[in-house]
This record gives sequence, C-alpha cells and structure tokens, in this order.
Amino acid sequence: MTDRVLAATLVEPRRFELREYGVPELTVSDGLLRIERCGVCGSDVRDWGSMDRGVRILGHENLGHVAGLGAEAQARWGVKEGDRVALEEYLPCGVCDVCRAGDYRFCPQTDIGLAGERLWYGSVAASRSPALWGGYSQYLYLHPNAVMHRVPDQVPASEAAFFLPLANGFEWVSGYGGAETGDCVVIQGPGQQGLACVLAAKEAGAAQIIVSGLHRDAARLVVARKLGADHTVDIESASLTDVVMDVTGGHGADVTVNVAGAEGTIAESIAFAARNGVIVLGGAGDELIRTTGTGRKNLTIKWAHGHSYRSVERAIQTIASGDHPIALVTTHHFGLAEAAMAIQSVAGHGAPGAIHVSIAPWG
Repeated sequence: MTDRVLAATLVEPRRFELREYGVPELTVSDGLLRIERCGVCGSDVRDWGSMDRGVRILGHENLGHVAGLGAEAQARWGVKEGDRVALEEYLPCGVCDVCRAGDYRFCPQTDIGLAGERLWYGSVAASRSPALWGGYSQYLYLHPNAVMHRVPDQVPASEAAFFLPLANGFEWVSGYGGAETGDCVVIQGPGQQGLACVLAAKEAGAAQIIVSGLHRDAARLVVARKLGADHTVDIESASLTDVVMDVTGGHGADVTVNVAGAEGTIAESIAFAARNGVIVLGGAGDELIRTTGTGRKNLTIKWAHGHSYRSVERAIQTIASGDHPIALVTTHHFGLAEAAMAIQSVAGHGAPGAIHVSIAPWG
C-alpha cells in the first residue's frame, strides 16, 4: 500500500482539487478502506455548492476492501483485511438512547457532532485528522463507530455501489410505507431514488406500481417499466390522479413515495391516496398542505429519513441475487479527476442518460 492517498477535495464551491494526504497511523480500534467505488448521491449535488462544512472530501456511498485493521476493530466488525464491505454514511455514538434503540441514523452525533461537525462520511472537514472522511478518494478512514456490511465479491462494482439508494427504497416503501402484497404503490419522481423504490415495491409484491415524471424523464420512465413498473405517467400530458383512480378502480394508492422534489406533488398525492393511504415524503418539494378538503380519509403522512441496518442488508442481498436488471440504473462511473462531471451528470447537466453515477478512484 502506498504511503500517500489521492483524493478529489472540495476546496471552493463547485471546485475540486486533487490533493495528496498521508496514510493515517491506525490504532487497535480503527481501520482503513481501499475505495473500490463511491456512489454519487443527489445530496452531493447540493453539498458541492457549499463550504459550510469547510474544505472536505465528499462521498458517503462507500464500497471497498479492508486495507488495514486493528485487532479490536476486527473483532468488533467481524471482518479481516481484504474483505469487501460497504459502509453506511452515519458515524453514531453508539451509546445514546436512539442508538441503543437501533435508530442510530437519528443519533445527535450524526447531526451536529463533536466540535460542531456532523459525523457523517462526506461531511467532515479535511482539517480534522486523519482527513480521509469521504469516498472521493483512494482510501477512507474506518472510524471505530463505522456501520459496516459485507458485500459478495461477485457483484459488479457499479451495481454494488447502488446499495444505499436501494436501501432507502426499501426503507421508504416497506419501512415507512408498510407496502404489502397486492397494494398499489405510486412513486412520484423517476430519479435514482424513485427507481430504487420501484425495485422495493416489486420485492414487496405490489399489485400495481405507478411511476410519474415529466417530459424530460421519458427515458427514465422506460427504465421504470423495465424494472417492474406497471404504469408510467408523464404528468405534463396526463393527470396522475386520473390514472391512479382508473387503474385501481377508484381505490387509490395504498402507498405513495414522493421523491419528485416539486411543489404541488404532495397535494396531488393526497388527492389520489386510498382511504387508509400512507404518503412517504422522501424528497418532496417545499409545499404548504391544506388540512381540509381531503374527504373521509384516514391518511398518514411520514417524513422519511435515510435507511435502517436491515434495509441496507436487504439491498445488498437483492443486488447480489441478480434477479433485477440493476445495470439499467447504474449508468456511469468517473475517475477522481472527473468528480465535477460526475456530480453534474447526477444533476442532469453532464453525461446524457446518467441515473446513478459512481466514482472509481483507481481508474
């Protein structure tokens, strides 16, 4: 292993610089990950335009091989050097009430942690030792509280790097939404998270899966159908409410996941929801909601936050099964020097046809 690490470092809003860092000296309780792929999240698009967390290495969808490991860390994680693993973004304290309840994604340390920083891969300033806190890098520091999952060796890297978006899909469709066999699931927005929800709804046994988008989403709506959607709706050409009510014979949507990021979509999801419908806001637009005029509906609206350990495990198992054409979603990967292009592609301004994009730090 080299004694220097190359990383795409965010040094100004929307500007990366390739910088070298030293390899950290490990203790008995931590380790080092050789990054194989790092997925580019939609939140990276937002974060690369801000320096509110200082100069840093972005990237929290991290897949790689254990390159160094202390004795205590090996016992705690149950892995050895060379093992292929995926990391969750959270670095929780492990001892607070929410951590002990298994809801470590809500740990205060993953919001505003030590020294006012959020302990979250891709969000910690490079000035904090050992600097390697993000996956747009050849190596990543394995914090003692890292949440780790084993990944089968045979899974293609680009597909394996889709583990966190798919985990969100499972969490939002089944965890928050409670989707069951025979349900109608509507997904507003055909981005990487929306398409992950299609896969999750298919795995849940939904009888009807309906995905909505805009004119510009035509290619993604085709992908949605190939992943298992029964109906796709261009809302600039047709009424989503009319389609949902027609397809379900007036019953409406049992579960709706809103990842559209557009104003007005929550009101529409209320309109086509079933009497006992659940609406999950995974990435909705900013919107004021009227509390009258919904009719006699026992609606539940939930604000979704990330994923659980179980959802990540389920995502990895689903990808590894080969039962779904994951490659339709994992469209592009870029080197460290192309980090800006990777983010622009996720934002829709870079490589055409990009859906889920990953960074490949070794070329």
